[in-house]
Amino acid sequence: MTDFLFMEKAVQIALENVLTNHGGPFGAIVVKDGRIIGTGRNEVTASNDPTAHAEVQAIRAACVYLNDFQLSDCEIYTSCEPCPMCFGAIYWARPKAVYYACTKEEAAKIGFDDQFIYEQLSLPMESRDIVMRQLTPKQADLPFRTWENSQIKIDY
Repeated sequence: MTDFLFMEKAVQIALENVLTNHGGPFGAIVVKDGRIIGTGRNEVTASNDPTAHAEVQAIRAACVYLNDFQLSDCEIYTSCEPCPMCFGAIYWARPKAVYYACTKEEAAKIGFDDQFIYEQLSLPMESRDIVMRQLTPKQADLPFRTWENSQIKIDY
């Protein structure tokens, strides 16, 4: 399959999601060595899970398929430019490339505007709309110190 056929598949998943009223108009696939190894569609409303975006769902499926937490040598095709959450998930998964069809500006025009998240990230914590405050009980850093000294950890 070609890049355009893979993208058409991601867009088709998005369209089917809308037509079946399953969730938002987003679809994604993960490809390795020319084969689709993971698919995802937006299931936020279907599963009552705000993290169930198409890219995250496709990443989860591909990682299960590969039995790995990394998507080395994989490509992600998504019907829309990734939101900030998906952007973070993509970077943690470490694929070699991401291709998208629609832009975040096009998504904003139909009610999926993530600009406020970008703006919130750039603000000092005390100026953000959601309260974020550090609380440090005794031994708060014990998990970090234990991880740092662990001889059995798997780095990622």
